[in-house]
Formats: sequence, structure tokens, C-alpha cells
Amino acid sequence: MPSGGRGRLPLSSAIVKVWIPHETGRDLLGELPTDVVVECLADPARLPSDPAGVRFWVPPFLSAGDVTGLLDRLPALEVVQLLSAGADAWVDRVPAGATLCDARGVHDSATAEWVVTAILAHLRGFPAMARAQARRDWAYDEVAPTDELAGKRVLILGAGSIGRAVQARLTPFEVDFTLVARTARPGVGVHGVDELPRLLPDADVVVLLVPLTDRTRGLVDEAFLAAMPDGALLVNAARGPVARTEALVAEARTGRLHAALDVTDPEPLPADHPLWELPNVLLTPHVAGSVRGLLPRAYRLVGAQLRRFVAGEPLENVVTDGY
Repeated sequence: MPSGGRGRLPLSSAIVKVWIPHETGRDLLGELPTDVVVECLADPARLPSDPAGVRFWVPPFLSAGDVTGLLDRLPALEVVQLLSAGADAWVDRVPAGATLCDARGVHDSATAEWVVTAILAHLRGFPAMARAQARRDWAYDEVAPTDELAGKRVLILGAGSIGRAVQARLTPFEVDFTLVARTARPGVGVHGVDELPRLLPDADVVVLLVPLTDRTRGLVDEAFLAAMPDGALLVNAARGPVARTEALVAEARTGRLHAALDVTDPEPLPADHPLWELPNVLLTPHVAGSVRGLLPRAYRLVGAQLRRFVAGEPLENVVTDGY
């Protein structure tokens, strides 16, 4: 049963007013009970109706900084269902009595594909070749021979659904895996984060997929990076503040380590930031999960959550602190 909201009415006798951020989402929710009223809130400055009656809210994807202020205007709110897998911007803002749920599972395939693409692009020298193409330079001596993924040792920090999706997609490339989570789970081959000092020196590629929490903020610091072997690749598809930017810049400047970053701290990355100029750093603008199939998958989850909520059943993907 979802946690009780403020001013909650019995579900059997109350209209469940829902706000979603996309008009197209209405048709993607599937069949809903007749007492569910869905309204579109695409612009926080133009509310579709009185916010006091909203009980289930789906905020826009990746725009928490613009809309969390609405929480104070939703006194009957019982559920905040995110479209993102990360919930760090919401954990301390959702009021007592409301349940926060993330979109775990929705972004697995897209984010895993980005991770695989980033690793292969680095190993096969695609960024350098793209720069050479822009110069109209057949720079064979500059880019060849490239490296290969086969035989590499990949450490995945974050053994949740996205981590497992990355592992599944990398398995055909004949790599060796090390999975790490907050606590060890020996029965399923997962190491604890306390083992990182021993594990990092053996990793050719380190993939970050942890949520941003007090425990993971700054986890990738000077000591973490120093433990990685020469020539290793750090892939961050988690959140920018998981890595200390100054430490990452310092290591990358020496050329000892490489990085592929979909997230940065700060974000967006300022135009004068040194990360832009480092040839051994591949940057993408937080797009790992932004694919055309996102909304259908996300709203299937929202529809299922709504049906559970109205039926008084436990919600899935309730946010807890851990990785």
C-alpha cells in the first residue's frame, strides 16, 4: 500500500487526479480506472487546474530544478513518479506522507547501449578519427593501431538493473567482469565497495552506474583514480558529482587515464571548462537515456503504477538509499 498522503481520502470514493508532463502520454498509459483524471502539465507556469487536488504527479524528465517548487502547492500529493532512474534531486524534497518512485528499468537498454558505445568509441579511436575528419586529414599514423575490447577487464560499479544490462551487452565481447555494490553479495558474484582499493588496479575499464547519495558523492576521488592502472578508461553514466571533477581533470591532463562522460559536475559544462580541451576525454551532454523509445516505456510504467495505486497495491520502484 502506498504511504498515506496529506489529506488522503479513501481510494474507493475519491477521484485520483494525475498530472503528467506530455500530452502524448495520455495514450501511452493504457486503460485506467474510471475515477482517474489525467491532466497535462507541460509548463510549470501554466497549471491545468487547482493543484490542491493532485494526488499522483509525474514531473518532467530531467528538469527537477525547475519544478520541485510545485511540491509545496500539492497538499493532497501521495505519489511522485519520476521518469528518470536517478532520484537524487527529489529525495529530500518530497514531503512526508508522499511516496517517491523512480523509473528503474525504463532506461536500462538505452543507458547500457551508451556505455558500450562509449567504450568501443574510445578503444577504437573514434574521437581522434572524428577530429581528423574535421581537418580532412587521413591521419592513419595518428590513430592506428587502435585497441580492442576482447580480453578487457571491466569493473561495473553499481550492480542494479542498468549494471546487469551493461554486463549482458558486453558479454559477447569476451570481457572479464567485476561487479561492485554497496555491500557484497557473494552468492551472485557482487563485491562490496570496501573492496575497491584491491579491485581497481586490475580494471581496464571502470563503469560508474551508482545513484547520487551522500555515500557516493565524491566517491571517485584522487585515491580512487590513482588506484586505476595506466591507460584505464573511466566511464561515468551515473551523476557528475559521483566523481570529483578536479581530481579527474588532474589525472586526465597527465594522459595516464581516459574518460567517457555523459554527466559532469557542473552540468551543463561551462564553455571554458578544461574538460572540453582534453583529447583523452569523450563528452556527451547527458543523453544516455534520451532515446525515441523512452516515452512509451516510461508511460507504460506510469500506467502500471497508477493501476496499483488505485487498487491499493504496493508500488514498485519506491526509492531507497542504496546502490
